[in-house]
Formats: sequence, C-alpha cells, structure tokens
Amino acid sequence: MSQLRTTLVQCDLRWEDPAANCRQLEDKLADLSFADTDLIVLPEMFATGFTMNSREMAEPMESSLAVDWLKRQAMQRGCVVTGSVAIQEQGDYFNRLVWARPDGELIWYDKRHLFRMAGEHERYAMGEQRVIVELNGFRILLSVCYDLRFPVWLRQQPAAGEHFEYDAILCVANWPAPRRHPWRTLLQARAIENLCAVIGVNRVGQDANGLDYAGDSMLVDAKGVVLVDQPEGQPFIQTAVLDGEELRQFRDKFPAWRDADHFSLSCGVGY
Repeated sequence: MSQLRTTLVQCDLRWEDPAANCRQLEDKLADLSFADTDLIVLPEMFATGFTMNSREMAEPMESSLAVDWLKRQAMQRGCVVTGSVAIQEQGDYFNRLVWARPDGELIWYDKRHLFRMAGEHERYAMGEQRVIVELNGFRILLSVCYDLRFPVWLRQQPAAGEHFEYDAILCVANWPAPRRHPWRTLLQARAIENLCAVIGVNRVGQDANGLDYAGDSMLVDAKGVVLVDQPEGQPFIQTAVLDGEELRQFRDKFPAWRDADHFSLSCGVGY
C-alpha cells in the first residue's frame, strides 16, 4: 500500500432529478484539481435521493444517466468516482454502488441489507455478493448505508495464509439526522474491530418525505480516530490522505487479528 487521497462529497440532493443532481455535483467538483485526489465518494442514491419509486426512477446500467455521468467524470478526472444509484436489471431493481474507474471499467456492489423501515426491501432486490476493489494498493470493501449495522457482513474474512481481507470499508449513505449517533458510532466501531480505515459519506438537507439529514461524513483510521469530520450539517468537499505504511505499522504493533474468531458467513435472512 502507498497513499490513498480520498475526497468526501457531502451535499444536498434534488428529489428524483438525476440531471439536476449530476449538474450540481459537476459544479461542486469544478474547483477540485484533477491531480488532487485518487477517489471521489458521493452519497447513496446521489442522483435521486433515497427514493422508493424504483420502478419509475431505476434505469438499466447501459442507459443510466447517472452511471454515464460517473463514468465520464472518472475518465475526465483520472480518478475513481463512486456513489450508489437505482438500477433496473432483468426485471429486478437494485440500490447499486457503482465504482467507476478512469480506464472506463465499472465495478458494482448491490446493497445487501435493505432498510425495511422505509419499505426498501419491497422495492429493491437484495444483493448476494460482497465486493472488494483495489486502488493504490488499498483493498476496499464496498457497502451501502444500512449495511453498516451488520458487523458479520462487514467482518474481515481473510483467506488461508492471509491476515487481512481488506484495508478500508467504504459506506455511502442517506442516513437521517435522528439516527446520527448510531451512524457516527458504527463508523468508528467497524474501523476498530476490523483494524481498517472507514470512509463514510452521507448527505445533508431534507428530502421529499420530510426527513432531515445531518451529514456527519467521516474518515476514520484503524484506531477509530476521526481524521475528517463535518458535524455541522452543511455541504462540504474535503480530501484527506490514508497512509498505507501507517496502517501496516499499526497492525504489526497491535496484532489483535491473531486472536480473531474463525467463522463462515451464510447469506440467509433473519433467524
């Protein structure tokens, strides 16, 4: 691992208006130098807000305005750009985190844990696979919002002979302000228990359902120390550096991984 320059984009979102959201995000990113970052992280459903109108708002990957915008931004800026969008695929609908690489390749993760309190499980299909991507030598586990509450799904599961499966967790969210304490706490908990960095990006503002969002986007190191924090509930764009050598030294100095429990993950639901 070397260093990973990570840009957190905390913003308000226009309700169910992909074109307007892509325009405003492009304007917000205009002052970000193309040489200043390796990774730009946008909130969950950055093109629409957290809409349950999946049948009206979801588009196929090949014709999605938001996916095309992500791809163009990544190629033009020479960095990875990522955020989740509503996607239609073979009759199903997914809350899909799209990882757009500057070479034009797209990798994606479909949200596993669907927020039933908003009826998401009735409007979207559940993802089946964990996805780990690599950038600058950092292995990054992708996740979306409600996934953060499920530590088994996000737990390190290294292969035989390996100590770590990944080096950072990335979580994009539309996490409402009344539950901001769990959001902040869980970001740090996932970092501490997995000896990894955590990148959490949330939105601000109010959506069409009257839900308020406080942001609280954070970058947390493997000790649980917050490196980036914006608790004021305002839009911001901030870039910080994750240092791979610092992470390696900490894992060597504090090898809690040696005492980790062995387990297997079953993709069943409920009890």
